[in-house]
Amino acid sequence: MPYPWWRNAVTYQIFPRSFADANADGVGDLQGVTSRLDYLAWLGVDAIWLTPCHPSPWVDGGYDITDHRGIDPSLGTLQDFDRMVSAAHERDIRVLIDIVPNHTSDRHEWFWQALAAGPGSPERDRYIFRAGKGPRGECPPSNWESRFGGSAWSRVPDGQWYLHLFAPEQPDLDWTNQEVRDEFLDVLRFWGRRGVDGFRVDVAAALVKDLREPLREVVGGEGSSGLDDFAANPDHPFLDRPEVHDVYRDWNRVFHEFDPPLVGVAEAWVRGDRRVRYIRPGELQQAFNFEFLRVRWQASEYRRIVSESIDGASSVGTTATWVLANHDMVRQVSALGLPADVDLWVWLASDGTEPPPDLELGTRRARAAILFALALPGSAYLYQGEELGLPEVADLPADVLRDPKWMHSRHKEKGRDGCRVPLPWTRDGVSFGFSAVPPWLPQPADWGDCSVESQRGDPSSMLELYRAALRVRRGFSSDERFGWDDQHNIGDVLAFRRGSDILVLVNTGPVPIPLPPGDLLLSSVAPEEGFLPGDATAWLRQP
Repeated sequence: MPYPWWRNAVTYQIFPRSFADANADGVGDLQGVTSRLDYLAWLGVDAIWLTPCHPSPWVDGGYDITDHRGIDPSLGTLQDFDRMVSAAHERDIRVLIDIVPNHTSDRHEWFWQALAAGPGSPERDRYIFRAGKGPRGECPPSNWESRFGGSAWSRVPDGQWYLHLFAPEQPDLDWTNQEVRDEFLDVLRFWGRRGVDGFRVDVAAALVKDLREPLREVVGGEGSSGLDDFAANPDHPFLDRPEVHDVYRDWNRVFHEFDPPLVGVAEAWVRGDRRVRYIRPGELQQAFNFEFLRVRWQASEYRRIVSESIDGASSVGTTATWVLANHDMVRQVSALGLPADVDLWVWLASDGTEPPPDLELGTRRARAAILFALALPGSAYLYQGEELGLPEVADLPADVLRDPKWMHSRHKEKGRDGCRVPLPWTRDGVSFGFSAVPPWLPQPADWGDCSVESQRGDPSSMLELYRAALRVRRGFSSDERFGWDDQHNIGDVLAFRRGSDILVLVNTGPVPIPLPPGDLLLSSVAPEEGFLPGDATAWLRQP
C-alpha cells in the first residue's frame, strides 16, 4: 500500500497578503496566488499551505477571525478560493489551510452575543469569562500572561474578565463547551467539501485549559507567561493539557469522512516527547518540529534533535517534519549570519544593527541548511521567499509596523513584520512585480536583485539551488531508512545515509573536509580540490 502523500511532501507556506497582488491594491490576494501556481509547479513543491484568508480585522495577521467559513474581501471570494484549489490540483499541488480553533476575533458574532447576554448565559459560556479577584473583582482572575505581553485577561463593562492568550482582540474559546467542539467539526467539513487536503492547526497545544476553581497560577519568574516552561509547570494549566487529545481524536474521525483522508499538522510549541502525542494513531498526522528551526548552526544540537525527532515519529508510525523558517521567525539568512548567542528579538529592536549580520555568511549557511533539511527523511515545509534567500527587513519604520507584539510590548519588540514583507518577483517596478502599486509593507530598494526574475536561470542562485534540490530529492528512494555515518559524523560534521546509496555531509565548521568517493549529486557550494568547504552541504551517491 503506498504511503500517504504527506509523509514525504515538500509544502510551501504562503502568507497571502505578501505573496502576489492581482487587483492592484497593494495587498496580496487569492487571485495572485492562482497567478503564481505555475511558478510553484516549476519550483517543484508538492503542496501549499495558506495562512488565514478568512474575514478578519487583521489585528494579528489574520489570526483574529470573524467568520471561519468565509474569505476576507481584501483577499477575494469563496469562488476565488475554489478556483485556486482547482488550479492547484490541476498542477498536482495539494492545498492546506490554517484553522484557528483557540480563539476568535472580538468582532466575531459569538463574542458580540456573549457581551450582550451577560454572565452565566449560554452565549458567554462559549468563551472563558471569570470574576476577578479583589474586593470589587478589580484584579485579573489569575496571573496568566498573554503571548504578546501583559495580562491574558481583559475586563468587560459588567465586571467580568475574559481570557486571551494572545491579543485582547482574540478572546479564547472554551473547549469544554460542546457547542464549540461541534462548530469546529462542521468547519472542518465545510473546507473539506471545498476541496482542501488538510489543515495546519494554529496553537494546537493550547485549546483546552484547566478551568477548575480556583484557577491555578503559573509558576515562573516575574513577567513569565509560563509557555514552554514545563519544568516549573509539569501540569500546565493552559498548555498541552491531556484533554486536548480528545479534540483531535474527534477531528481524525472527520478527516476520515473524506477520500483520501484529510491531514492535520499541529503547531505545537512543545518539546519532542510531548509533540509525539499529537501524532499518535487516531489523532493528527504531523507536528511542526520547532526545535529544529531554533538551532543556530550547531552540529551537536542538530544531531540530538534529528535523532530524537526521527525516533519519536517512527515510534507512532509517522514521519518527522523539518522546517527552517515561517511567518513568525526572523529569516534564516539574517539569523544564521549572527552569533548564536544573539537574541533575535533584541537584535530586531536595534533595527538589525547591533550587531550587523554577516549576510554573506548567513546566505552560505542557509544554502547548506536547506540541503541538510531536504535530505532528511520525512516532510519539509518551506516559507515563501526562503527560496530567494531573502534577509529579514529589520529596519521597517515604526509607522508601518502591524504586529501586535509592537504595541503590547510598549514598542520594545518590533515583532514579525520583517519576515512578512511582500515578495519581489521582477528586477524593477514600483513593488518589484508584487503589485502595480506600492505594497502594504515597504520593500528594500535593492530587492530587485533578490527577485525571481533575477535568480531564475542563474545556476549559482539560491532559487536554482532550491529547484535543483527538490528535483534531485524526488529521485531519492522512497525508503525512509536513516542512519548516522559513524565514519564521518564527528565534531562539526553531520554525516548520514538515506536509504542504501545516498550519503549526506553537512560541514558546520570552518575547516574543509575531504569528500569520500561517490558521485556528487548536489552541493551548496562547489567543492575545492576534493574537499567540502566549511558551512556547506553535499549529497553523494555511493554504490
